[in-house]
This record gives sequence, structure tokens and C-alpha cells, in this order.
Amino acid sequence: MDTLTLWFGTAQQWLFETMVQPLVFHAGLGGLVEDAFNATGWVLVGLIQLAVIGLVIGPLQRWRPVEAVTDRRAIRTDVLYTLIHRLGLFRLALFFTVEPVAEAVFGSLRAHGLGTFHLDQVWPGMTDRPWVAFLLYLVVFDFVDYWIHRGQHQWSWWWALHSLHHSQRQMTMWSDNRNHLLDDVMRDLVLVVVAQAIGVGPGQFVALVAIGQLSESFQHANVRVWFGALGERLWVSPRFHRLHHSIGIGHESHGRQTLGGHNFGVLLPWWDQLFGTSNFEPRYDPTGVRDQIELGRDYGGGFWAQQWLGLKRLAGRA
Repeated sequence: MDTLTLWFGTAQQWLFETMVQPLVFHAGLGGLVEDAFNATGWVLVGLIQLAVIGLVIGPLQRWRPVEAVTDRRAIRTDVLYTLIHRLGLFRLALFFTVEPVAEAVFGSLRAHGLGTFHLDQVWPGMTDRPWVAFLLYLVVFDFVDYWIHRGQHQWSWWWALHSLHHSQRQMTMWSDNRNHLLDDVMRDLVLVVVAQAIGVGPGQFVALVAIGQLSESFQHANVRVWFGALGERLWVSPRFHRLHHSIGIGHESHGRQTLGGHNFGVLLPWWDQLFGTSNFEPRYDPTGVRDQIELGRDYGGGFWAQQWLGLKRLAGRA
């Protein structure tokens, strides 16, 4: 881990000094140098993720696809979502909107003597084993993410936004970030608060997000892959997650009119098994939302149309 951290830090420093820092000073934003350096780390993570998606997951899709690619326009829109999120544009927007509020709130709490709780200090010696602390944080984050995901499917107003993610009927490795931006803001706000509350360091937070995003890209891939009877119950596979996107399975419970579904785990299927929402059936169903087929509901063909229709659904006008 120390070696990887060193390599990443060296690459981040080089990218910052050769490309980002000159632009920051040229734009007269010298007061944001430290923030720009942190943003460079997010961009570097995104570039690494895009390389893995293109060089590893892409060939797997071509090797064992679940279905033939028929709607390349929808996939191109998903690529745009991925670039916005993985290259730091979405996080840049959060930096100027959500993060200042979060920093002000937690700064005020610390000023009143309410210091941040450090989860990795609960057990003696854990601070000397950073990989153990990292795994602990990963489990905590995934537990919170499971319940966020349940909320996205359980509450009609949140489903009005989250249904955009499920409306992709041509699921590929680019589909993970196909979300309404307001939906992403709410989810990220919860995770940032949790990270601050349990004492996750900035570097650990970047690594947690990066590993999670890369795994989710693989889960959405158009690839006929599963992890075996045991592996399926340890880590979310493309087959397990495709069932979550399957029409009639992923977003419905106890009949067509009841929101719910199965396989909400983001990285770990443990929570689905614990709370009775898992489905391990060996099947690869068509993906999408039922009302697309039965009612002809429009979820938009391009980025801006999808974002606008999401707001209209939230207001009950679409």
C-alpha cells in the first residue's frame, strides 16, 4: 500500500506541476492551489479508471456479451455521464456548492468541542494497519450505501430521480454514472457526512470512491459473468447486479404497483442476504423500467432531456 501511495503521489505531483498549476496561476486563482492539487488527484484517479474500463472491462464485454449492442446513441450518452463523473467535473461542482456547507457545519461542531469520531481508533493497533482500517471503512460505507439504495427504490419522490438510472435498456460498462445529478448530489452528501463523522482521511476517501466506482462499472458491464456459488455471496457480480436492473425484479416488490426490488448491495451482497432482498437466480433478463414498455414513458434520449424529465417526474408532471 505504501508503494502504491508513493507511485500515485508522484504521478499526482507531476500532473499538477506540469499542467494544472500553470493554469491555476494563469487564471489568477493562486489562492486555490491546495484545492487544485486535491482536484488533480481526482482527475488522476478518473484517468486510471477510464484506462481500466477501456483496456480490461471492454474486452470482456466483447468476449462474453449478454446481448448484442443495438442502441449506440444511448451508450454514447452514458459515456458522457462517465466522463463528467470520473474526470472530476461533478466533484468540481460539489466543491463550489455542497462541500463549503459541509465544511462550515463540521467546523462549527468542532469549534463547540464536538470533535470527529475516528472509527479506526476503536480497536488498539488498527492505526498501524491502514489496510485493515480501509476495509472497515469500506464495509461501513457499503452498509450506508445499501440503505441509500433502498431509499431510492422505496420513496416515490426519490424513485422519480433514480428511475433514470434504471431506464437504460442497453446496459454496458458505461452505465454506472447514468444518474440524475440531483440524485447523485443527495447520495454524495450522505457519504461525505458519514466520512466526516467516522474520521475517514482524504486519501482513504479517494481510494474508497475509486474502488467502488471501478467495481460498479464492471457490475454494469454487458458481460455474461458470475463469481460462482460462494463468490456471488461475497462480492456483487455483473449477473447479481443485472437482476437489480431487470424489468419486474429490480424495482418492484409484491406486485407491479409497489416500489422495492432486489439486490441493492453496491459492493457487498451481504446486506441483501441479511435483510432478505437478495436474488441469486441464474438468469440474464432484459433491463429497463416496466412503464417504458407498457406505457411508453419517455426517459429522454440525451443528457439534458434526461435531466429535465427527471425534474418533471419529481414534480409529478411527466
